[in-house]
Formats: sequence, C-alpha cells, structure tokens
Amino acid sequence: MAEPSAHDEDLRVVAYQLMDAAGLQWDAVLIVDDTGFLKKGVRSAGVQRQCSGTAGRTENCQIGVFLAHAAPAGRTLMDRCLYLLTSWTDDRERCRRAGIDDTVVFETKVAMARAMVRRAIADRVPFRWVTADAAYGFSRSRRSELERADVFHVVATTRHDTVVTRWAIDHPVHDLFPGLPRQKWRRRSCGDGAHGRRIYDWARVEVRPWHRVDRRHWVLARRSVSRPEEISYYIAYRPAETTLDQLIHIAGSRWAIEECFQSAKQECGLDDYQVRRYPGWHRHMSLAMAAHSCLTVLRASQLIHLSLAEMRRLITRLTDRRPTPVEPIMQWSTWRRRRQRQARTSHYKRR
Repeated sequence: MAEPSAHDEDLRVVAYQLMDAAGLQWDAVLIVDDTGFLKKGVRSAGVQRQCSGTAGRTENCQIGVFLAHAAPAGRTLMDRCLYLLTSWTDDRERCRRAGIDDTVVFETKVAMARAMVRRAIADRVPFRWVTADAAYGFSRSRRSELERADVFHVVATTRHDTVVTRWAIDHPVHDLFPGLPRQKWRRRSCGDGAHGRRIYDWARVEVRPWHRVDRRHWVLARRSVSRPEEISYYIAYRPAETTLDQLIHIAGSRWAIEECFQSAKQECGLDDYQVRRYPGWHRHMSLAMAAHSCLTVLRASQLIHLSLAEMRRLITRLTDRRPTPVEPIMQWSTWRRRRQRQARTSHYKRR
C-alpha cells in the first residue's frame, strides 16, 4: 500500500479531530469492512468484475476497504483504501495511466485492514475494541497481531475455524456448542435494526484457559431464534471482567459501518464521483468522510437526535437564498422527528 500524501493525510485526520472535539471516543469500537462502487468501463482505477456486497452479485465495480469509528454518541468513517486486484498490479502501464504509483503492489483486503488499524493506533485514535465480519476476522495472523498489541476484539469467523482448548489444539468452533446446557444460552438484543431489535440466542465457551490471568479468550455463538440451525461464531479477546452482554454489544456494533456506508452515500456523495485516477478516488473519499464526520458531530450536539438526512435537509433550508423564517423550519423538523420516534416505538412494541 502506498503511503498517503500529505494532502490526503490532512483530509483523513479531519475525521479524527471532529470526533475528538465532540467527545465521541468513549469506549469506542473500530470496525473494518468493504463496500462496492458500481462502474462502467475499464479505465477507472481498480475497476474489475468482482464480487460486490453492495450489488449482491459479481459486477463491474471498484471495492474500497474502510475503517469506521463507532461510539455511543455517533459513528463515522475514519480511513479508506482502494482494493486493487492482480489484474491491475501486474500491469504497470495500466497502473500508470490510472495514477497508481509503481510502489503500489497487490495487497489482500485483510492486509489493508491491518494497515488502517495500525495507522489508527499510531495516530492515537481513542478506541477500546476492534470488530469485523468473518471475511476479516477469519485471519489468524490479524487476530494474533491485535492480541500482541493488547487490542481487545470481537471478530466474526467461520464455523470451520479452529481454536486451542483443553481437549485439542485445533478444535473446530462449531463443535464447542452442540452439547452446551440449555441454561448456558441467553436471549439478548445486539442492537436496533431497520425492523426492530436484533434478538438472538447467545452463548460463550472459554478457550486457551492458561493465558494471562487478566485476559480471557472466548468463542461466542449467535443462534437465530426463528431458525436455530443458523449459527454465527465470533472470536473474542477481552479483559477478564468483561460480561457476556458487553461482548454481545461489541459484536452487534459491526452494523454501525453499514449504516455509515448508507448515510455517507446518501447524504455525502461517497459513491457520487466521476474521477478515474487512484489519487482522485482517495481524495474524494476523504472529503466525503470529512463531510460525514461533520454531520455526525452536529447530530451528536443536538438534544433531540437528528438523522444525517434531517441534518442535510435543515442545512439546505436554512442556507437557502430565499428569505425563510427559521422558526417554522425548526418546528416542522421537530414534529417530523417526534412522529418518526413514535412510529419506531410502536414498531418495536409489535415485535
């Protein structure tokens, strides 16, 4: 991965400064994930037919790997890197036409994620946890690096991943839970979703019990209430006093980056660009991330929480050249948010 330019670095740290000024760092979580940007043509840096979670299928697109910062008062995107397949990095002439320096070589998404977490640590970004889905959490080398740095994490993994237990050095995680007593499972919500609280049955099993006295390793299982055969697994490294509810909260916080992608694309133009070159892509992302951070900080400063969409709507109305009284604009916004809150509460009660 090429080192970011001084200009890119300045834009990237804007998000850090804004979030720090708003006091959003308490007990924060760093979240890693990628998102796709659908494109036409073959000239844009990194564009290729590849699997896109955004489209839900293989499409001609660019893939960006991102790092998000989530805390109780808000969440925002903090870092980014454009993923380049070997079809790009092996063709240096094609890379030069797209503004990709000769020092940029192929890196896996996991390696990019590792570099972004390292930068966050080097920049002294305040956080307590790291989480990611199985595409990133399955990497043992990444988990080991976090552990060596004493970075607490709850990362998803696959059912075929193995761990060290009292019984074996390569015990499959899915084999830890079938014989678990019923009372070991707890029904808990891991956060609010679009259709209500995300409620699952949760259980945990300790592994590597001979590790440090003040640290613990756990495998966490999340079982669907309506479809008990659907079970997801997490690897956790955490302080000894951490409760199951805290681990569930960290595991559920991964969805915050999906909300960041959605709001940044809708409100800040994260996916609204025509640049083709590698440096231009990173600069656009940095500017969109900075705008997203501004909206997040403004929302956090309100007594009544504003959505990013509502913040954009208010800024547009209040900065309109046509003279418009401020009071009716704010009254309308308050009424609408109150109605949305009532509708959401009623929806949760029905569930």
